[in-house]
Amino acid sequence: MIAEVVSGSCRADPTGPGAAVVHGRREQVVRGRYAERERIERLLADAREGASGVLLVHGEAGIGKTALLDHAAARAHDARVLRVEGIESEMEMAFGGLHQLFLPVMDLIDTLPELQAAALRAVFGLSGDGVRDRFSVGLAVLTLLSEASAHGPLLCLVDDAQWLDQPSVDMLAFAARRLRAEGVVMLFAVRDGAPGAAVKGLPRLLVEGLDRADAAELVPDLPPYVADRVIEEARGNPLALIELSAALTPAQRAGRLGPSALPDAAAGLPVRLQEGFLEQLRRLPEAAQVVLLVAAADDTGDLTVVLRAAGRLGSAVEDLEPAERAGFVLLSGEALRFRHPLVRYAAYQGAPLARRIAAHRALAEALGEAGQAHRRAWHLAAASTGPDERVAEELERVAEWADSRQAMASASAAYERAARLTADPRSRARRLVAAAQRAADAGQDERCGALADQVPLPLEDPGVAASFARARAVVELGYRSPRAAARILLDSADLTGAERPDMTASLLTDAVHAAFSAGDAALIGEISLRSPALPVLAVPAGLFGGDVPGGLEALRALADAPAEGVMDRLMTGVYLQLTGDHPAAREAAAAVVAHCRDQGVSGWLPTALHLLVQTELSLGRHDEASAEAVEALRLAEYYDLAHRAAHLRAALAMPAAVRGEEERVRTLTGEALEYTRPRGVGRGTADALWARGVLELGLGRAEAALERLETAGTEAAHPLLRLPMLADVIEAAVRAGRPERASDAARALGEWASALGRPALAASARRCLALTGPDDEAEEHFVAALALHEGGSDYDRARTALLYGEWLRRLRRQIDAREQLRAALDAFEGLGARPWADRARTELGAAGGETGLTVREDGPIGPLSPQEREVVRLAAAGASNREIGAQLFLSPRTVGHHLYRAFPKLGVSSRTELAGLLAS
Repeated sequence: MIAEVVSGSCRADPTGPGAAVVHGRREQVVRGRYAERERIERLLADAREGASGVLLVHGEAGIGKTALLDHAAARAHDARVLRVEGIESEMEMAFGGLHQLFLPVMDLIDTLPELQAAALRAVFGLSGDGVRDRFSVGLAVLTLLSEASAHGPLLCLVDDAQWLDQPSVDMLAFAARRLRAEGVVMLFAVRDGAPGAAVKGLPRLLVEGLDRADAAELVPDLPPYVADRVIEEARGNPLALIELSAALTPAQRAGRLGPSALPDAAAGLPVRLQEGFLEQLRRLPEAAQVVLLVAAADDTGDLTVVLRAAGRLGSAVEDLEPAERAGFVLLSGEALRFRHPLVRYAAYQGAPLARRIAAHRALAEALGEAGQAHRRAWHLAAASTGPDERVAEELERVAEWADSRQAMASASAAYERAARLTADPRSRARRLVAAAQRAADAGQDERCGALADQVPLPLEDPGVAASFARARAVVELGYRSPRAAARILLDSADLTGAERPDMTASLLTDAVHAAFSAGDAALIGEISLRSPALPVLAVPAGLFGGDVPGGLEALRALADAPAEGVMDRLMTGVYLQLTGDHPAAREAAAAVVAHCRDQGVSGWLPTALHLLVQTELSLGRHDEASAEAVEALRLAEYYDLAHRAAHLRAALAMPAAVRGEEERVRTLTGEALEYTRPRGVGRGTADALWARGVLELGLGRAEAALERLETAGTEAAHPLLRLPMLADVIEAAVRAGRPERASDAARALGEWASALGRPALAASARRCLALTGPDDEAEEHFVAALALHEGGSDYDRARTALLYGEWLRRLRRQIDAREQLRAALDAFEGLGARPWADRARTELGAAGGETGLTVREDGPIGPLSPQEREVVRLAAAGASNREIGAQLFLSPRTVGHHLYRAFPKLGVSSRTELAGLLAS
């Protein structure tokens, strides 16, 4: 027996000849899919053991994707089943698909943590609150799935996901990628080649055409000649086999086939299928066609809404009977489901335009009575044939609602549709700009560009013009050229500054941030000089304009001032990091990260975490930097922030370089450079090449290191931007026997260290003076450098101790050398810096010291996977499973699973032992 799932509930075959035909067809369509069925059944079996699994089933229309989902439902005997189907005409309804899927488990929302529960209530329209952070929605979906599977396996079926609204797809995919040990199986079905929502990052299963033997089993009653012809035309498509054979006349079934008896093989298969369905639909009574049209235009599957709207067009529930008997629809209680998406499509597209408009108007009236204002607005828009300001205003309210729920793709679509219904040019421009902004926020850069191209120029409203510039700059910075983004914002500030001075500060701040990404010091200076009295611009105006004391004074004032927006906070941290105040920079970066988490500003979280990663690296906290970079990269990839992801790969390569992970460094930097070089992302390119240089230097390949580091320096075309890598350039040049190539770097490092007055920079400068200056002054510089390192980076101090020890050994001061080399070896081993530890060990052995130590494999948590390390670190800090899940975007049950696996590896039996272990 095949089970049909309607509106989240599982039921057996309905009785009646029509239903039997439909189910018989479904059972036949899945026939022969042995490998596909086995893979799905294995996921279900694993779910019974507590494991979760996800699969994206994809293929052409009619190939059997829905049948495979039905097969999964039929085999999920002991599982709770939730199901939703995407509908093309309703894919702009923000979170509509998610709401439909979770209708049977809405009572579980109250069991979620309050912030998550509030997020779901907001996006489902159960409260008037907004959503500050769409990650809270994704985490709520993950937790809700976990709660729904608390008493047994859960099967979630998402059919025609390409026609689901993008916010629902995003949240479901977000949760699917993080399922581990909840006993949840999620199956998504997507039609290849269909435009619509994108489902990313899931394991895929391609459903291809049946072979000839399996295809023949679907047409057993046809004469061989006829069967061969049908099989040839269907090209292995199961639905085509069934529908083409069902459409044959008695004469054709008997074998009387002329050359034109079947459609031309060159025609598109889905089109042929739709035409076949349309032909069958036209045989139904007129009133039945009306009900099916209304049902096809509706997205709820709510039989009450469909019948209320159909009643306004003269049809009633009795008119559904012919369609039900013919097997076009399935009815259960108050739910209506089409047998196949192509039936729905044919019912809608095959109707004349006037009838489609009437159906949408009837649905708008029915939904208005039901209090569903958002759906009503979309149906009114679908029924509009020209400008209509009343409907445009309703759609704008829908956009504002979606915007407040972080459903940017849906907000953009609503603004765009409102613009198309707007006659007034100024209002139309404003709405198109709003649509472009939301498209950029949703990561739809191509669509943002297309919308921006439609904005009528010039824009009369300076505020709209500034918003337009910001939308264009977001796309440029996120996917193309940060230099171009900075120019767009700078030009906009110049044009709109007189009329909208309130927007100038934010435009220029965003511009200087983009210029920093480009590594363009001249552009940074040009931007900052536009408004040097503005605190966030006064710092670079001084630092890059020749007034370093003035820039530092402005930085102190900026750091002491009350925190404003995210960008001001970020730039404060950037300036502190740039000027070498690494402890203060880390404190500022941590505050920005906390602000983004607390205030739900998740779009900025990857950028804030990137700043935190850079400060951790400067302080020699490589494990922490790696963990934060992994989280940030995961978020950047989720948000489609290709620009930030490239920066993060370069940053993640640095601790890997220190650890000597050559293949990982080359992979990360290669991916980063593939993005940064053609787009002029100078800082990202410099960081990637710097990581490669440090790798080569650690591995003893000084000439290659010097080449990489000098090339990195050309990308950061200002001494202040090159400052962090100068010490490495100098050491590489000296080790390569090219001290003359160290002179410019040594001079710049000394000048900036003196001007900035930071202990960490002074320590680096003194170490490099020991390498490049007179030999009789070297010891003084080494000793001074070690003193300046106190309280700073253990990694940098170990680098100095290694160089000092090597220098002492060359002077045959073996006892003194062993002291420094031992300190360096211990520090490098504690940091997991294998190449540097090997070098210190070799030098120590040559100095007569004991070298029989074992290199630490990333400390006591070395045996753990990266995900387990993050979980263990947070658990050791006292976080609960729910708190850990909220930070790492995992379900609490998956957190528990990771701890269960980690404890035996660490030799502990409880959470209370973790803190002591990590402190050892």
